[in-house]
Amino acid sequence: MKIVQITDTHLSPGKCHFNGNWGPLAEWVECEQPDLVIHTGDLTIDGADLAEDLVYAKALLDTLGVPCLVVPGNHDVGHAGTAQPVDAARLARWRDLVGPDRWMADRGDWRLIGLNSLLLGLGDDEEAAQLEWLTQALAMRGDRRVAVFGHKPLFLDDAGEGETGYWGAQPAPRRTLLDLFAAHDVALYASGHLHRGWIGQGGTTALVWAPASSFVVGAMAGRVMPGESVVGAAIHHLGSDVRSELATVPGLIPHLLDDVMDEVYPAAVQEGVSR
Repeated sequence: MKIVQITDTHLSPGKCHFNGNWGPLAEWVECEQPDLVIHTGDLTIDGADLAEDLVYAKALLDTLGVPCLVVPGNHDVGHAGTAQPVDAARLARWRDLVGPDRWMADRGDWRLIGLNSLLLGLGDDEEAAQLEWLTQALAMRGDRRVAVFGHKPLFLDDAGEGETGYWGAQPAPRRTLLDLFAAHDVALYASGHLHRGWIGQGGTTALVWAPASSFVVGAMAGRVMPGESVVGAAIHHLGSDVRSELATVPGLIPHLLDDVMDEVYPAAVQEGVSR
């Protein structure tokens, strides 16, 4: 099974800074002829507040002509500790206009799981319900191997690291997920969010950060991170094992967010990024 992972498209009908990269991305997906496309979030520039961003971006996804699954990113449903926190209204908007924020799909010998990584660390009923659902999905997998997809990475430098704020999962839910993945032999966890490309390992689980198709982030990231500062996508071949590769997509412009941040995002949102 061949899966193309795209991420962080940051599409919007009102702020069109990165819309020009959609055409080359869609053409490349068509040429790759994958069995499935998985979008790992930040579908929009500001779906967390604007329904029209979600409607516009979802309509573009529907033109791909390939089965497509998507999980939300922080700019789609919000992020804890920012002016756009994850809340019931934002989750309901996503579910109404795009679809489930978590899902499970069985394809042959594989169980594919999509997580709403923005719930991790909230300590609320939504997070508890997702954890219970995930535990059951893993326990009931039978002989299937498992690949999990979410927006945020589990960690940046090391599985035992402390709090990394905006960029990575909090330590407690990270440990819970890593323990679950180890107990159920999860083969792959693929994410986006960092606008960097990287392939590594977390215990027995392969880890992949797919590069964004929209832009790269410079000094405003606030720290040095592993991986390559590139635009593109990722390809996963799931068979008897997992083989992943970072893909260069012809025609993508590597916009630098630092140059247009004040035009794209209000200062209140920027505070969360610089923490």
